[in-house]
Amino acid sequence: MRKESSTNALNAQELYETCGMAIALRILGGRWKPGIIWNLAQGRVRYGQLKALIPNISERMLVQQLKELEKYGFVERFVFPEVPPRVEYALTEEGKTLIPIVQALAVWGDSQRDKIKLPV
Repeated sequence: MRKESSTNALNAQELYETCGMAIALRILGGRWKPGIIWNLAQGRVRYGQLKALIPNISERMLVQQLKELEKYGFVERFVFPEVPPRVEYALTEEGKTLIPIVQALAVWGDSQRDKIKLPV
């Protein structure tokens, strides 16, 4: 958490107001969001299936990333009144606009794999 009036917060606000790339990286940034979007591109997925499709993601991180994507309007959450509860996730129409972006990033990243040694 940071104060809304801090220099850091003001700089971020100005950057988001003037730079589309900053917004795109804020939405897609991180280790897990592209994988979540990629797996939801196939259609509605139950929470447990999504967790199984993304190796090594923690429950906490998956929930956090899904909530953030839902807040931005890219993911829909469907809760079924059953016992045990069933929850499914899907991309919204706006979320589907991210599919070609994630695909392009994957292709580009694959082309860089042997050129760049990334730290773990």
